[in-house]
Amino acid sequence: MASIQLKQTAGRQPQAVGIQFKDESGKERKALLKDPKQSEVILSSGTIGSPQLLLLSGIGTKKELEKLNIPVVIDNPDVGNGMSDNPMNTVFMPTKEPVQQSLIQTVGITRNGVFIEASSGFGLTSDGFGRHHGIISAEVVAIGQLSTTRPKERSLEADEKYARDKRSLPREAFQGGFILQKIDVPRSKGHLSLVDSDVDNNPSVTFNYFSHPDDLQRCVSGIRSIEQIVRTKHFADLTVDDTYTMEKLINISVPANMNLMPNRTDDTASLEQFCKDSMLTIWHYHGGCHVGKVVDGEYRVLGVSGLRVVDSSAFHRSPGTNPQATVMMMGRYGRVSSKLRY
Repeated sequence: MASIQLKQTAGRQPQAVGIQFKDESGKERKALLKDPKQSEVILSSGTIGSPQLLLLSGIGTKKELEKLNIPVVIDNPDVGNGMSDNPMNTVFMPTKEPVQQSLIQTVGITRNGVFIEASSGFGLTSDGFGRHHGIISAEVVAIGQLSTTRPKERSLEADEKYARDKRSLPREAFQGGFILQKIDVPRSKGHLSLVDSDVDNNPSVTFNYFSHPDDLQRCVSGIRSIEQIVRTKHFADLTVDDTYTMEKLINISVPANMNLMPNRTDDTASLEQFCKDSMLTIWHYHGGCHVGKVVDGEYRVLGVSGLRVVDSSAFHRSPGTNPQATVMMMGRYGRVSSKLRY
């Protein structure tokens, strides 16, 4: 999909009448509604895609659209603003024996809004396959974490360096599991903007992780909660060395470079620095088409007839848990609401 087709008539709101898209051969085509008065276009392209398509369709900040020679239909500076994501940090815990493989499990939620979770899985090296679990299990996440590396920094050399660096990890890194902390309802906000008018080019997205001091302090609090957990007798019975300090665990965790992003391994004294250096995403992006700013309470785009945005871009906030069920229910609500209207 390249853009939304909007019909403009003097004295009336712009009307969504269809979409423009590219077929499998790359040829541009249009799909128009048979009766725009009795139907509508529902945009569900996600937190990144929906704001991008609104902007490409001429709905956004007038000044920015004009720079890219995109005809302005609705001047709305809130399109693409308020982007947010739940930052996650992990601390690796070596164990005497391989632990049970698991996906992420919520262990608890602190009073100041930090999710404490656990995870373990299979290793992906020839050595790791012989062992069941450990820090290398995070490479399952690492494949996706390539998306957090700036596109211009992705290269075969970066991947090869990661493979080389992995060999220097201590042997205990191949046996154990992770304790994670995630920020619930992050206060740091970012924005999305177009780099050009080509839908095939990704927009520029900035989440501004930890730009709000409260988020950074909550991360530090989460790491300290993890420290309290690993000092319990239950963990002492599991670990190879019951004298593990948080600094030692952080030193094991940081070199894992799970997302191929540079980390400072010489500054573990500051938990704030650790939070910034080892931050990962859990892909719970939200915002950019907030209710009350870009869409109304029924997800109809403000100032446009026959167009709705029904996805996570409408969220003002998202907890640390997976928002999939909420997004699915939004889709059902949008379908029922549209059906009742027509």
